Amino acid sequence: MSEQTAQTAARTASAAEKKFHNGGLAVVATLAAHGVDTIFGIPGTHNLEFYRHLPAFGIRAITPRHEQGAGYGADGYFLVSGKPGVVITTSGPGLTNVITAAATAYAESRPMLILSPGVPIGLERADIGMLHETKDSSGALSHLLVSSRRTRTAEGAAQAVADAFALFASERPGPVHIEVPLDVLEGQWWGAVPAPQAPRRPVLDAEMVAAAAEALAGSRSPLIVAGGGARRASAEVTALAEALDAPVVTTANGKGIVDETHPLSLGANVRFPSVQQASAEADVLLVLGSELADSDLWGGRIGAGAQAESPDSPTGGTAGGTAGGAAAGTAAGQTVIRCDIDPDQLNKNLRGDIHVFADTGDFLAALLKTPQLTGGEQTGRDGQQRVAQLRSAFQSDFDFGSTNVTLHEVITAAAGEDVIIAGDSSQVTYDGTVHALTAHTPDQLLYMPGFATLGYGIPAAIGAKLADPSRPVVCVVGDGAAMFSIQDIVTAVELSLPIPFIIVDNGGYAEIEYQMNDRDMDPFAVRLHRPDFAALGESMGARGVTITAEAMETELAAAVRSTLAGDRPAVIRVTLPGA
Repeated sequence: MSEQTAQTAARTASAAEKKFHNGGLAVVATLAAHGVDTIFGIPGTHNLEFYRHLPAFGIRAITPRHEQGAGYGADGYFLVSGKPGVVITTSGPGLTNVITAAATAYAESRPMLILSPGVPIGLERADIGMLHETKDSSGALSHLLVSSRRTRTAEGAAQAVADAFALFASERPGPVHIEVPLDVLEGQWWGAVPAPQAPRRPVLDAEMVAAAAEALAGSRSPLIVAGGGARRASAEVTALAEALDAPVVTTANGKGIVDETHPLSLGANVRFPSVQQASAEADVLLVLGSELADSDLWGGRIGAGAQAESPDSPTGGTAGGTAGGAAAGTAAGQTVIRCDIDPDQLNKNLRGDIHVFADTGDFLAALLKTPQLTGGEQTGRDGQQRVAQLRSAFQSDFDFGSTNVTLHEVITAAAGEDVIIAGDSSQVTYDGTVHALTAHTPDQLLYMPGFATLGYGIPAAIGAKLADPSRPVVCVVGDGAAMFSIQDIVTAVELSLPIPFIIVDNGGYAEIEYQMNDRDMDPFAVRLHRPDFAALGESMGARGVTITAEAMETELAAAVRSTLAGDRPAVIRVTLPGA
């Protein structure tokens, strides 16, 4: 909705109900002006003046059964739609319930706007026993998120919303919380709707672009590592890989940036020892939008000069980078180029020799226009042959004959190659979907490897399906993860979303049981009683199906197809041996 349309709607509403021309209207009109058409949240006593105005602007309200699910649903919605997810909570417990989801968005660098009411101005820290009173909500969240802002006027609340969207478009994205005091939320507003602001992305350093181009043009064995910060630059990453004949490997958050059927794609397999060895042998290593986190590397490292010490230690990097040569912390003979929209990432976990503080898409677009890379076809790098050799080496890095892999082959065959799969911090995700799903676009895996929380998959799948009803969406989680958010199956039923919720039942927290065994502990508190998931699904209004691992290849495919063709979700329990 344009600013003019939003203001017209606001004037119409005020003419009909002048007493409701309030802070809630200021916020909602600004959301509409920034293209918001969906919010996630639960109505409560203190947030009703937000909800009052949503219908007038055509903004649909999705009601999960827990605010944590609202946050995860908003994240799934963002990953598929590209629009920042918006969550409205009530004060007190409504807000604290969403904190885990918001912290997940922070860890994964994803935009999320959280709106909540707060105590009236003058009652901060009053401790008078007011309903949902919290000591300092905004102060608490400011230590966990990108920012938390307590406004003091309706005009300030509207501007805070506009500022949040400007940040999402201009900087490393993450969650922003805006607290609107109750007296501001319910008090009058006669201001204008703030106009959307143009992105203010970093200005490219021409010297660094030229240095990067020179290093890449002269390389013999380049390797590209693409993370979540490069998700919007899929075409540019692919074009550069082809121009350089360079293999591309991604993190989990970067999965699908390059079509994984492309002959230069190594998939989201940055954790594999063979890939990490190849990164050490590359003469030029280009890292795009990634901190090279241990949650992706699984105790390994990328690059010949990856550091064991803290990335923020005194020897952890230079302030501005250099235009060439090996800096301390990098290996002689290897040049590391790092590009990130957050300058503090440019030396994280691996020092860069050439620092490019920029949006990845802006940098790659400029790089592809440099004389060094437009002077003709690059030869002699044998990129496709290197990829073929590494893909062969993958067989000793990962069990591609596992039940988890077979399950994903069945899902893809039944749902189609454009399937979106929502995962969780479950073995079936990090030892399955991340490596077994062949992604063609960067929106096919919904996952949170950094924060690794439980309960993400079910609500994230709902958000994804709402973002694009035409796409097949499948949720695949373990039984432990499912119990964190099983209540949101009801939300999917309520919305008539044909999502197959596949629950792989291995009897409890099997991963933690393995870790106990590794520590010579007798496992306890990890073998759990589980409900009859299929019956539970049916009690919620979904279809319920139970399938054994032995019958998975035939019965699962049929269950997925029939669910996707229907008008309601299904809870499909796949029981593993010993569960």
